[in-house]
Amino acid sequence: MSGRIPPDLPGPGDIGQRLSIRLFDEAGGFRDLLGVLESPTSVRKKDGSLAEFDPHRIFLWKVVSAQ
Repeated sequence: MSGRIPPDLPGPGDIGQRLSIRLFDEAGGFRDLLGVLESPTSVRKKDGSLAEFDPHRIFLWKVVSAQ
C-alpha cells in the first residue's frame, strides 16, 4: 500500500447514506461492505447488523442508491 494515495474517506456528512465500501483484507485481497453509514467507522447492513471497519483500510467507496 505504500505510495498509494488514499481515497477521500466517508465522514460525518455521509452518515445516513447507503454506501458500498471496498476494504483491504488482512489476509490479502479485498472484502466489501454494503449498508447505511452509521458513523465514520460503521455501516448498518441489510440484515440489521452493524459492521465496524477501519477507515484507513478503505481502497474505494461510493454512495449507492437504495433498492
